[in-house]
Amino acid sequence: MSMLAERREAAPRWLKDVANLTTRGYALGTSATRPGPDFLVVGTKRGGTTSLFNYLQQHPSLLGLFPQPRGRKSTDHFFASGQHSDRWYRSHFHTEAYRSRVARREGERPLGGEASPYYLWDPRIARRVHAAYPQVKAIALVRDPVERAWSHYQERTENGVEPLGFAEALAAEESRTAGELERMLADPTYHSTAHDWYTYRARGVYLPQLRNWLSVFPADQLLVLRSEDMYDDVQAVFDRICAFLGVREYALPDLRPRNASRTKSSVPEPCRRELAEFFEPHNRALEEFLGRELGWTAPGALR
Repeated sequence: MSMLAERREAAPRWLKDVANLTTRGYALGTSATRPGPDFLVVGTKRGGTTSLFNYLQQHPSLLGLFPQPRGRKSTDHFFASGQHSDRWYRSHFHTEAYRSRVARREGERPLGGEASPYYLWDPRIARRVHAAYPQVKAIALVRDPVERAWSHYQERTENGVEPLGFAEALAAEESRTAGELERMLADPTYHSTAHDWYTYRARGVYLPQLRNWLSVFPADQLLVLRSEDMYDDVQAVFDRICAFLGVREYALPDLRPRNASRTKSSVPEPCRRELAEFFEPHNRALEEFLGRELGWTAPGALR
């Protein structure tokens, strides 16, 4: 944690509230001078979204949310329950005056963005984003869905919202989420907690989610990355992202991952095999779509 972050954490609650009100008031009052996002990190959940957003913010020409020292990753603006105005959304990005100062210093126009793993998963969000910001570039991370499901379950357990064992939670997924997607599609304001929290298996079927984004955005505005590639060589993947966004390459000073599960354990059997068998045809379709092998957990490779 930086010295600035340590001081911010140590400040009394009342002082934080005053600072937040003052900052929010200033941002809203100047929102007309604040362009919206240039890029979004859209997922997947437990695929490294938080780590990637931290890497992006280290680049001098890639800006996070205003105020930057707060380190906030997402506004959740495009969630169905987020009934905020476009003026409110723009207030979270940096002003044109600030961007001009950064451009003079860095020799290139800085870009602003945010990250939310739910943006890939909710099928309504891509159209909402395109309607408001058709120029946005999106970055999607896809991770071995067997490992992703287990990590997702561990997070729900750590957050105290998952009372079931892993096998029981997988078995209950269909009944827990029954009718939720239909209700979401019928009611644009409806946010389904079950669709967000308990979709351990369904959320790892990536191809329909990617195609949903590509139904409204051209292919050159969506970059799909394998999470394992990012953790194997952060800098190489970051260089690809810089080329995709159109900013110069930058040597990252801090390559540490963020928001990793506190519990380090392998996916329990027989859930691993069951999930591997379930995901095998979906992963094969994704490999054909991406034109590359993904090397994820396959039933034939398990003992």
